[in-house]
Amino acid sequence: MNKSNLSKDAVFLRQATADDIGALEQLLNCCYRETAGWTNEADLVGGIRITPEELANTINNPTHYLFVYPKTTTGERDAEETGEILGCIAVDIKTDADSNKKAYIGMFAVHPALQGQGVGNVILQAAETFADRHLQSQNQPTRLTMSILSHRPELLAYYQRRGYQLNGNKIPFPNDGNNGEPKREDLELLELEKKISA
Repeated sequence: MNKSNLSKDAVFLRQATADDIGALEQLLNCCYRETAGWTNEADLVGGIRITPEELANTINNPTHYLFVYPKTTTGERDAEETGEILGCIAVDIKTDADSNKKAYIGMFAVHPALQGQGVGNVILQAAETFADRHLQSQNQPTRLTMSILSHRPELLAYYQRRGYQLNGNKIPFPNDGNNGEPKREDLELLELEKKISA
């Protein structure tokens, strides 16, 4: 991959469409299930990360916002897209038992060739800003949550540096065949939380 036009200063996001499903499937399975990049889970979970049907459901869900960072011919916002997706992140607006809304951050991925260059930080910040504006427009405090796999201390440290903290909620990794195949029996999903407005 040519990195010359992939500066973090040129990162821009748009909402995903059905036309992005193939490229998104490729990106997410590459980032999570192959051994390239530091964010992969290949030593913890096997199988595929996501299916085209799951992506279509996400894109069509009115409370779920899936954003993509498309590769373009020149790296400029208005340039022609190549069809490749370099990064993505999802914001799912959820309502809890007390009718309070919160934003769940998921499907966060950056192409392995771009990892470590600050692109992920830009994408995460954009998702947080979107969630904050969306919830504040409904006069709701902004509470962000996400889940990460246990046994990933470097990933936990990454999010802690960005203000996320473990909140004590955790569940065993689902062994239902829909989320990949866990390679160890003690694998869990740990919930992180960040409050960015009162």
